[in-house]
Amino acid sequence: MYRVLSAALAVALLGGCATTSTPARGDAAAPSTAYASTYVPIASHPVLISGATVLTGDGGRLENADVLLQDGRIAAVGTGFEVPANAQRVDGTGKWVTPGIIDVHSHLGVYPSPGASAHSDGNEATAPNTAQVWAEHSVWPQDPGFGAALAGGVTTLQILPGSANLVGGRGVTLKNVAATTVQAMKFPGAPYGLKMACGENPKRVYGEKGGPATRMGNVAGYRQALIDATEYRRTQAGDSPGKRDLKLETMAGAMDGDILVHIHCYRADEMVQMLDLAQEFGFRVTAFHHAVEAYKIADRLGADGVCGALWADWWGFKMEAFDGIQDNIAIVDRAPGGCAIVHSDSDEGIQRLNQEAAKVIASARRAGIEITPEHAIRWVTENAARSLGVLERTGTLTPGKMGDVVLWNGNPFSVYALAEQVWIDGAHVYDRTDPARQPVSDFMLGQGAATTGGAR
Repeated sequence: MYRVLSAALAVALLGGCATTSTPARGDAAAPSTAYASTYVPIASHPVLISGATVLTGDGGRLENADVLLQDGRIAAVGTGFEVPANAQRVDGTGKWVTPGIIDVHSHLGVYPSPGASAHSDGNEATAPNTAQVWAEHSVWPQDPGFGAALAGGVTTLQILPGSANLVGGRGVTLKNVAATTVQAMKFPGAPYGLKMACGENPKRVYGEKGGPATRMGNVAGYRQALIDATEYRRTQAGDSPGKRDLKLETMAGAMDGDILVHIHCYRADEMVQMLDLAQEFGFRVTAFHHAVEAYKIADRLGADGVCGALWADWWGFKMEAFDGIQDNIAIVDRAPGGCAIVHSDSDEGIQRLNQEAAKVIASARRAGIEITPEHAIRWVTENAARSLGVLERTGTLTPGKMGDVVLWNGNPFSVYALAEQVWIDGAHVYDRTDPARQPVSDFMLGQGAATTGGAR
């Protein structure tokens, strides 16, 4: 749990219940209600941020504009609208406003800080296919990384299992709020993601455990898992559905489109093989993650409506990452239908996703490609929300959407950029100048007590 010296934040820990996942086929009642979200937005007053440069997240940019948050939502963006008399007024002169940052690939909570074997809960490396596991059952809400990410403007994040397995299990989308339980962080209504992995990792982990030991073994493993899921779907739809199977239930949900497929995959040839696999079994790949060779097949990704969730400049740390280039995101982004996303896969990188995006702008400029701030912000807002299936709820400053907003001290793509204030569902959850609005986990409070002998 995160404790903040603000009575308003305590409201987040109160009761309430909302359903989160889409039901899988077969035993429909149980999957739709299992581990449902208990997230409740923190009580908030209307807020008016005035006179700022506003990046709306969908390609728009407004100068000297206002943003009104009311009833937990974006109420209005622009100028000349009516403002409630009780609105808290925030001077945005010289500052920039964006939607809350969204990280689509995080392991916070499943590989929390401090790094220790006792905290290593991201890879269920006991079989090549562990589709039955759910990342949320490993998430530790006390991870100090959540607070550090909030200070970087991150309001929503997808927590994924690791990449040891061909099929690693379900991911979960969270609101970055203080909570005692993961259910109280779960983004209401967000679909589950399925983590799959190509290439070196599965064959390295299982090469001495009975396989797969090769890339051809990897593909054979995916195909067998999907054949089994196809048969399970057929049986569950019949008069005698038989015993519920958590592994096959998840695989069937991905084939039906109820669970979004996110694939850790580096090489272009393997990504095309996975797209062919999706065509063979009739499912859709939502996004390739890491994908350092996505630039080689940018047109194919755009044509198939597949996002590339990518690093700005990681490359060369293993053979399948050898052909990475700094223009990767820019090339994926400019392809027809391209959907580029900047992700972290890092408890440090998540704190500065805006600067990771800034690296892409700089690399593209050196290659003769000019990218404006109003376009680049989409990589960590609109496109990210689309890949998580929550774009109708967040990701842009569209009136009616969740009031997830960041106020920056200047251009967010400057090396000097800092997130000064953050709102989630209209609630003021972070303020760089106010320690009372800087969440501190119980774990870190305990560390303070240990070093001071309990003194405060």
